[in-house]
Amino acid sequence: MFIKTFDEYQAAYQQSVDDPESFWAGIAQEFQWRKPWKKTLQWNFEEPDIKWFVGGKLNITENCLDRHLAERGDQAAIIWEPNDPHEAGVTLTYRMLHDQVCRFANVLKRNGVVKGDRVCIYMPMVPELAIAVLACARIGAIHSVVFGGFSAQSIADRINDAACKLIITSDGAYRGNKEIPMKNTVDDALIGCPTVKRVIVLTRTRTPVSMLKGRDVWWEQELKQVTADCPAEEMDAEDTLFILYTSGSTGKPKGVVHTTGGYMVYAAYTFQNVFQYKPGQVFFCTADIGWITGHSYIVYGPLACGATSLLFEGVPTYPDAGRFWDIIDKHKVSTLYTAPTAIRSLMGFGLDYVKGHDLSSLEVLGSVGEPINEEAWHWYDDNIGHNRCPIVDTWWQTETGGLMISPIANVTPLKPAFASLPLPGVQPILVDENGKEIEGNGVSGNLCIKFPWPGILRTTYGDHERCRQTYFATYPGLYFTGDGCLRDEDGYYRITGRVDDVLNVSGHRIGTAEVENAINMHTGVVESAVVGYPHDIKGQGIYAFVITDQTAGDHDADLTKRDILATVSRVIGPIAKPDKIQFVSGLPKTRSGKIMRRILRKVAEGDFNNLGDITTLLDPAVVEEIKTGKL
Repeated sequence: MFIKTFDEYQAAYQQSVDDPESFWAGIAQEFQWRKPWKKTLQWNFEEPDIKWFVGGKLNITENCLDRHLAERGDQAAIIWEPNDPHEAGVTLTYRMLHDQVCRFANVLKRNGVVKGDRVCIYMPMVPELAIAVLACARIGAIHSVVFGGFSAQSIADRINDAACKLIITSDGAYRGNKEIPMKNTVDDALIGCPTVKRVIVLTRTRTPVSMLKGRDVWWEQELKQVTADCPAEEMDAEDTLFILYTSGSTGKPKGVVHTTGGYMVYAAYTFQNVFQYKPGQVFFCTADIGWITGHSYIVYGPLACGATSLLFEGVPTYPDAGRFWDIIDKHKVSTLYTAPTAIRSLMGFGLDYVKGHDLSSLEVLGSVGEPINEEAWHWYDDNIGHNRCPIVDTWWQTETGGLMISPIANVTPLKPAFASLPLPGVQPILVDENGKEIEGNGVSGNLCIKFPWPGILRTTYGDHERCRQTYFATYPGLYFTGDGCLRDEDGYYRITGRVDDVLNVSGHRIGTAEVENAINMHTGVVESAVVGYPHDIKGQGIYAFVITDQTAGDHDADLTKRDILATVSRVIGPIAKPDKIQFVSGLPKTRSGKIMRRILRKVAEGDFNNLGDITTLLDPAVVEEIKTGKL
C-alpha cells in the first residue's frame, strides 16, 4: 500500500488502470472484514450505479479503533488543542477513544437510534464531535455533520432533507474571541423539523440554554446511564456511512452519500500515501469536521491508518497570528494540511509571528480547498517548510471522498500551483464543451473522470436523478467535476476554477443561486445576480448586483446593504455574505430573460475590454450603467 519512489508510483498507477479490480482488492485486503466481498466492482455511469466490494461485510470503527488496540492502545489517537491556548487540551489514546465511542454509541441506542437512522451533528471542533461521528458509524446510524457556521435555516433544510431523528449539539462554541450560541440556533431550526425526536446537548461554554422536557438531554447525564460494551454493527460495504451537504449550481444543497467499504479504503490509502505518514508522527489538518476534509483527513483516514490526528478548535489568528506555529512547536507536528486562504491571511501578518517558533518537526506541508497561487506556495515553502518540506497541493471534492490529483510527498516532482498527477485509480480526461476528449499535453478543458474509484459518491440523498443530472449527464459516460483544468507539457494538471455557477470562497463551495435566493428574500429586493471576483485572501469574493424597489432611497443604501448581509447570514450563514453589493437599475439579460453572468463577472473583475457582444441584450445600456457604478 505504501508508495516510496516515483517508479513505484508509476507502476502502481499503471496497474490501477490496467487491472483496477485486482489493484483495489489488494489494498482492501489490508483491512479487517467480517465477510469477504464476492465482486470487487460493478458499475455504469449512465444511471449511475456504482458498487465496490459487493457483498463484503465490515464496520469502519473496527478498522479505525478495535484493530489498533493490541499494538497501539496507549498511543495518542486524537490530540485536541482548544480555542484558548490557556485552556488545558486533551489527548485521547486509541483505548480511551474506543471506550468513549462505545459509551456514546450506547447513548444513541438508549435514545432510540437504530441502524439506518439519520443523525444530524452540529458541534464545535471538540473531541466529542469525532466521538459522535464514530459512535454513529459504530451502530450503523448515518451521520450528517453540519458546519458550525451555518444558520438555523440551513440546519433545518439539511435535517428535513435527510429526515433526521436526532440532533447532537452543544450549548455553545468558542471561535477566536467570539462565543457562538449553538443550542439556540438548533432550537430555532427545530421549529420546522417534525422528524427530530431527541436533542443531545454537550456542555462547552456553560451558556444558559432552554432544555425542553422529553426532547432535550445532556450528553454528560446520558453517559452516566451506559456501559462501554458496544459490539460494532455489521455493515454491508455499500451501506450508507454518511451524508454531507454541498452547494450546487441550483439553490438547494445536495446530500452527497458515501458508503462504508469503498470510502474507508480510499480515505486510508490516500492519507497514507500522499502524506507519507509514518507511525508516531502527529498529523495536523486544520479543517473543520463539518467539511469533507475533516471527515476524511481528521477522522476516518488517519484513524484507519493508526495515526495521531490533531484536532484544533480555534482559528489561525487567535489570540494572534502565531497560533498555528505555537501548535506545531508544542506538539511536534510532522504534517500541516491547511487551506490557501489561511496561508494568504497569515502572509499578511508578516514573519514576526513565525519567528521564535521551532518548526523543525515539520516534514510535509499540504494545501486543500482551492488551487494555491504561486506567491502563497513560495511563502509557505520558504518560511514554514524552509525549503525542505514538500507541498502536496491536493485537488479533490466532497463527491470524491478523498484526494484525486496530488503530489505524493517526497515522491512526485513538484511544480508550484500544480495539483500535479492523478493518484493510482484516478483516470482524468479533459473534454471540450461538446464532450469530445482533448488529447495530448499543453491543453485546457473541462475536467472529467472516466472510471470509478472506491471513494466516489453513490447518490444524492433521496434524489438519485439529481445525482445523475449533476455529475453524469453533462458528458455521458463520464463523471463531470465542474472544474476547468490545464494539462501542461509534462502532463501535470492545474485546476483553473469552477466552470459552473459555484463559487469557491475560502475553500468553501457556495452556489450563486443559493446566495441570490437569500438576497431576494430581503424585503425591498426585486432581483439579484451574484458572481465571483478575485479576492486577495479568500481566493474568490462574492459580488452581488442588486435591484431594489423604489422605497429604498439613496440615503438608505448603507442600511439596505447591512440588512441584506443580515438576511444572507440568517438564511445561509455568515460564510455566504457578499463582499460587495452594487445597486443597479437593471441586469444584462438576453431577450429570452437569461441573465448574462459572463458580463457581470467581467465587470466584477474590472475587465471592461472583454465584455463580448452586448448588442443582442434586451437593454444594452444597462451594461454602461453597471460599469460606471462598479465598486
